[in-house]
Amino acid sequence: MGPSTWRPVAEHLTARGHRVRVPSLLHIGAGAAPFWPRVVEAVRDDLRQVAAGTPVTLVAHSNAGLFLPTIRAGLGRPVTASVFVDAALPARTGATAVASPEMLEFLRPKAVNGRLPRWTDWWDEDDVAPMFSDPVVRQTVVEEQPRLPLAYYEQRIPVPDGWDDHPCSYLLFGPPYEELAAEARARAWRVAHLPGAHLHQIVDPAGTARHLLELSATG
Repeated sequence: MGPSTWRPVAEHLTARGHRVRVPSLLHIGAGAAPFWPRVVEAVRDDLRQVAAGTPVTLVAHSNAGLFLPTIRAGLGRPVTASVFVDAALPARTGATAVASPEMLEFLRPKAVNGRLPRWTDWWDEDDVAPMFSDPVVRQTVVEEQPRLPLAYYEQRIPVPDGWDDHPCSYLLFGPPYEELAAEARARAWRVAHLPGAHLHQIVDPAGTARHLLELSATG
């Protein structure tokens, strides 16, 4: 998904006095694998607009959760908290597969010349429509999506040792992420539940922002 899915939350956080960056990862599917170093580079480059040494809180949604350990290790600046929002979790040790064998079996027939349709085109309308309460927002989000290469989902992402040496937490929206929220609890992370569909941050940006602040509070 593109950065428009998080701009409403960023606006609420900014209004409350926080400095917020929403890096765009739309270009990461360009070129050949491995793709994960481009994710780290995109976040690091975006944060160059923030003074060096400034502590940051990382927020990762959905598939981006798999990249958070390498992002954290590659920033070269202090990370005070990390929040996973309806997100996939990195492996506790070793590399993390971006997609399970079952997901790859689902995706491979959809690829045309090695590229997949936009994410919202993977699913039936009955699955997609509930994620959007505003048709204009839906059009913006859908048109912004990239068509990622199948190879993106075939990659494995390294998990640096010690990446979680700071407070981590999990914000659950709803199915099918309950098991991942349970795994976060098993890792002794704080977990909160804001009921909604997978893109609930565009439906309730104020509630999402409030939960992010509560989960990332270190004092």
